[in-house]
Amino acid sequence: MPKLPPLNERAQHLLKVLVERYIHEGQPVGSRALAREAGLNLSPATIRNVMSDLEQLGFITAPHTSAGRMPTVSGYRLFIDSLLTVKPINDQVIRQIRDDLGHQESSGDLLETASRLLSEATHMAGLVSLPKRESSAFNHIEFLPLSEGRLLVILISGQQEIHNKIIQSPRDYTASELQAAANFLNHRFAGKDIRQVRETILHEVSETRERLSQELIDAAAITQLALDPQGERRDSVLIRGEINLMDFSEIGNLEPFRSLFETLHQQEDMIQLMDRCIESPGVQIFIGEESGHKALDHWSLVTSAYSINDQAVGVLGVIGPTRMAYERIIPLVDLTAKLVGAALNHKTLPPL
Repeated sequence: MPKLPPLNERAQHLLKVLVERYIHEGQPVGSRALAREAGLNLSPATIRNVMSDLEQLGFITAPHTSAGRMPTVSGYRLFIDSLLTVKPINDQVIRQIRDDLGHQESSGDLLETASRLLSEATHMAGLVSLPKRESSAFNHIEFLPLSEGRLLVILISGQQEIHNKIIQSPRDYTASELQAAANFLNHRFAGKDIRQVRETILHEVSETRERLSQELIDAAAITQLALDPQGERRDSVLIRGEINLMDFSEIGNLEPFRSLFETLHQQEDMIQLMDRCIESPGVQIFIGEESGHKALDHWSLVTSAYSINDQAVGVLGVIGPTRMAYERIIPLVDLTAKLVGAALNHKTLPPL
């Protein structure tokens, strides 16, 4: 994309006013209305000239020849990056989020609640990606023998969450061998990141196998199967309030809704997109086609990662039409991510 020339202050101000009015009313903005709103001593003709320049630069567009103008994806992007005035969150909303998150006993309930609260506060769809299991802390593991050479793995991770998995044993183990392997893992790795546990054991086996005890070799063989993320269902995304999106009449027809709802519930594309968000600090915003997924061309996604032990493990956010109140939704998503992270870390929620 060619680099666009910088806008002068007058053009920036008029673009800001146009975007804000369009977000508020959902109707294309004409030059006379823009002249009234802008508070500048400019004639409608001058306004039309500036709007023509903004249109040629790709920041606004006219849905019909005689209509007013509305922002494009480029116009929204410039508005968000350079012109947006973020509004403080209402104290009552902050208290509601803090109180509701603070009363959840499990991390699962906490994340479900966060998704619901984001939806209720924005009247759009709230999304929360669950932490990857391999990003959780290893607390405790047990191995129970089943029939036909299978083992039941009971893993306690994170905030005392229990994961059960059946694996095919590489060989027949006695009950004492399984207990010895579990004891070894629990004693050495309690509190460590699950991914680190797996990588450490596999590294030690590959480097010093001839000097290892049979206990560690057995533990390594079982652990490789028990903690291997391959073949497991991808981490899911909790979605609440998607029916709210049907209230936005400017979308025009049902096809964008159908495509979006299929994408939300198939989840693979959303997981991929939210995984991109987890790699960057702060609030991330995808406007329309910026997401790279055609089903999201009519929508915007505002996200922020939440952390456990200072490591980003998941993402939460809001999805809605590109005509959303970014000045209100951006700080709301940012605050919710911080409160979720604080609650998951068992920290006192920060004061107002």
